[in-house]
Amino acid sequence: MENADWRLEGEWIKNCNCAFGCPCDFNARPTQGECKGLLGMRITRGHFNDTALDGLCFFVTVQFPGPLHEGNGQAQAIIDERATPAQRNALLAIMSGQSSDEGTLFHIFSLIVSTMHEPVFAPVQFAFDMESRLARVTIPGVLETDVEPIRNPVTGAPHRIRVVMPEGFEHREGEVAAANIHSTGANRFDTKGSHSTLAKVVQTPQGVAG
Repeated sequence: MENADWRLEGEWIKNCNCAFGCPCDFNARPTQGECKGLLGMRITRGHFNDTALDGLCFFVTVQFPGPLHEGNGQAQAIIDERATPAQRNALLAIMSGQSSDEGTLFHIFSLIVSTMHEPVFAPVQFAFDMESRLARVTIPGVLETDVEPIRNPVTGAPHRIRVVMPEGFEHREGEVAAANIHSTGANRFDTKGSHSTLAKVVQTPQGVAG
């Protein structure tokens, strides 16, 4: 399929059940053997062909029985209920990977997910402060997750660490933090004090820009 003209710029969250540092970013196996988590963003500026996507949020919850590259994953898309039918179709088209180059985030996602559950359209409350490593997503009846700084186990002081991936297909630089997740949609799971990455990203059909 020929790529559409699209661009997503915004605030990115990836939370999962692994220990701080996300083994996937280092080509290592998941901390507990399986991957359960979510990723998504609030689009500050974006479009799909002639359809504007500014201000909308989308997320995907996932479950994989092993490392992501081994596939067999389950996923469910969650899209801001404020999206019009055209905007919903645009976001689902982007997430399908059919309008992305080979080896980019959404294309890879399409290859490793074997079960795609029906999407959910719901109200989204989103708070994001990358500098402070604070974030919160509330989608009633579907997903709740909050992010805070990792704490020094002795002093309780906030701990700061960044991951830089010059050739990353998800983001180039992210702040590592601690997450709690309560997922009650098709993929049901809970985590406490697990991994989070906060980033500001630009995704295009060719991959991460900038």
